Amino acid sequence: MSASTLSSRTVLVTGATSGIGYETARQLAERGATVLLHGRTSEETQAAADRLMATAGIRADRLAPYFADFSRLEEVETLARTIITAHPHLDVLVNNAGMAAPERHTVTADGNEIAFQVNFLAHYLLTCLLEPALTSDPGGRVVNVSSSLHRTASIQWADPNRSRRYSRLAAYAQSQLALTVFAADPRVAAVSVHPGVCDTALLPVYAHEGVGAAEGAAHVVRLCDPAVEIVNGAYYDRDERVEPAPAATEDRTVRRLNKLADLLVGRTA
Repeated sequence: MSASTLSSRTVLVTGATSGIGYETARQLAERGATVLLHGRTSEETQAAADRLMATAGIRADRLAPYFADFSRLEEVETLARTIITAHPHLDVLVNNAGMAAPERHTVTADGNEIAFQVNFLAHYLLTCLLEPALTSDPGGRVVNVSSSLHRTASIQWADPNRSRRYSRLAAYAQSQLALTVFAADPRVAAVSVHPGVCDTALLPVYAHEGVGAAEGAAHVVRLCDPAVEIVNGAYYDRDERVEPAPAATEDRTVRRLNKLADLLVGRTA
């Protein structure tokens, strides 16, 4: 990949303080992009920016740290407002922040099951709020870091918070399916990518061993490059475009999910 195609791009990477997000931010910045780093707290995000400058030789003007706790939707709204003010034009949004669902059913202050909110609803809200910046020029795109586990999932429409029957694996898979379905939304060109099973904090959900986070991040970075043409709603397993779960290609499901998400994040159409 040539540096030139990324050198004037501005990219927001959520969950950029560790794992695939951190490596994605590093690779983008090394190729000349201006990277808006998102982390859960101001301290974590600043530490990640400092580490990128110290270990990867990234210039300070290539990085801009932002923070928001995705388990609080009001922080997501503040983050979006702050970013739109500072960067009215955004080329790429990488929806990467994620967590494994906890052992016990956990509900956020906003009333949503925590993995569904952190992995999907917060990204849904952020993408909707950043739409003006992403569409200020043609070519803006969204890259959702999803998971092959979305294939095992179903969205529990009547009980998306899984308060009646909770399983951490089913909750995690549901959040990944929702994120993958959301890529087919027509508002902003978007794709989903399963970066492979990587040795990150999410590894225990999948397996005992994985490839390095840098290898997974390379698949994400490739899809950020405007030289790589994308089809809205496409799903990639690493660098290969494959069919996602059938639900992710159904217009009806996309519309139904948007309606549910709007309700859960308190957006009124």
